Amino acid sequence: MALAPIALTCGEPAGIGPEIAVKARARLGQDVPFFWIGAPRHLPAGTAIREIDDPAEAAAVPTALLPVIAHDFPAPARPGLPAPENAAAVIETIARAVDFVRDGAASAICTAPIHKKALKDGAGFGFPGHTEYLAHLAGTERVAMMLACDELKVVPATIHIPLTEVPRALTEEVLETAIRLTHAGLRRDFAVAEPRLAVAGLNPHAGEEGAMGDEEIRLIRPLLDRLRAEGMTISGPHSADTMFHPAARARYDAAICMYHDQALIPIKTIDFAGGVNVTLGLPFVRTSPDHGTALDIAGRGAADPSSLIAALQLARDMARNREAG
Repeated sequence: MALAPIALTCGEPAGIGPEIAVKARARLGQDVPFFWIGAPRHLPAGTAIREIDDPAEAAAVPTALLPVIAHDFPAPARPGLPAPENAAAVIETIARAVDFVRDGAASAICTAPIHKKALKDGAGFGFPGHTEYLAHLAGTERVAMMLACDELKVVPATIHIPLTEVPRALTEEVLETAIRLTHAGLRRDFAVAEPRLAVAGLNPHAGEEGAMGDEEIRLIRPLLDRLRAEGMTISGPHSADTMFHPAARARYDAAICMYHDQALIPIKTIDFAGGVNVTLGLPFVRTSPDHGTALDIAGRGAADPSSLIAALQLARDMARNREAG
């Protein structure tokens, strides 16, 4: 049985989202069926589209056309200049995608980048980003952000907070949640029957037995011992500077890191254009390209769709794994 198509939200209309959606359709064709939710007039001039009323119609749309479920926006899209009047509609497209996937009309959601300040200024958006808003819509309390490419999967236990706040935010509950969501996500969404996890330390050299911090001894190691006793295959805490070379990566399926840059620097070094943002813990599949709205190059035709293409392909594969499981 064929999967339902993927719902691709428009993201910030003044950014590169509309442009890379068109480029992704041109490259993927019917290999990854998806439909775009947004205002047709926000797409690049000359884009060939087919407006549809039902996601099920997307599969029959010729490859040369972009299947579009039209959503009304009050203002035009001016490249590089987000319009506050459009903020509420951007948020509505995300909620609409969730409705589609909950109803089974879509197999997964892929979200184009949003401009969080524009949403806050224009619509009082009260969430730090997509992840938290999707968790709210799904009624899910605990989610985690995974960054994935072919060579590496990483999950930061803490995300968008100042580095000075990480030691205080890194509690046993926070770290355990990240580990358990990663373990479950690898099994359900990536078809890894027996996940192997590697956990970084917080401090240089993983604290060097307390010489450079005691979080590894006091917090991380006891938690890992407890999870290993439950049967998890989990190693660490490791010195983060030795975790990401090829031989080290071959020994695990995903790495759990303690803070944002510890996780994102290695994956963006390994595959800057092809990384994908995955939300673990949701009752549906959600992926996103691992970049922002790129307002500085919007409208120039120069945006690279590689990360969006990878995000759509991964969403398809994850949806298949969930269905098979």
